[in-house]
Amino acid sequence: MSAPRPSTAGEASGRRRDVRSIAVFEAAKGALVLLVGFGVLAFVHSDLQSLGESLVAHAHLNPASGSPRIFLEALATLDGTRHGLLAAGAAAYSALRFAEAWGLWHGRAWAEWLGVVSGGLYLPIEIVELVQGVSALKLATFAANLVIVAVLARALRRSRRAREEAGASRVG
Repeated sequence: MSAPRPSTAGEASGRRRDVRSIAVFEAAKGALVLLVGFGVLAFVHSDLQSLGESLVAHAHLNPASGSPRIFLEALATLDGTRHGLLAAGAAAYSALRFAEAWGLWHGRAWAEWLGVVSGGLYLPIEIVELVQGVSALKLATFAANLVIVAVLARALRRSRRAREEAGASRVG
């Protein structure tokens, strides 16, 4: 077995940039979901059913077809308690994404683990979605998630190898 080649400063900088790019992406996801959560709270006392029907009509979607129908049915059953639960869920998801983004930006291994696990949980679901029907959005989502998981898994392997080498140099 050959010894791994030492990485150059440029490669290390590129890997750090990759992980920081993922941190920015995760923070953006957190911000988007937080905005949606605030939007849900803003419409607590509104007629969401009418708003949803207007959105579906504006997008020229068939309200009786799959996703638009599910969307409209969900709006029809949304009450004050569900509004609060949706907003709380959005806040919790956002907090998790912001924490992950902070940890990735600062090179924390726990954040890399969080990213690998949370991203890895979506992959089987995305594969099932692709089996049911391929679309550009489904492919892009799957590919992006796969890249994120791969980059973070590689970062974890690199950190573990660095810790092992540091431990071996102290012993020897």
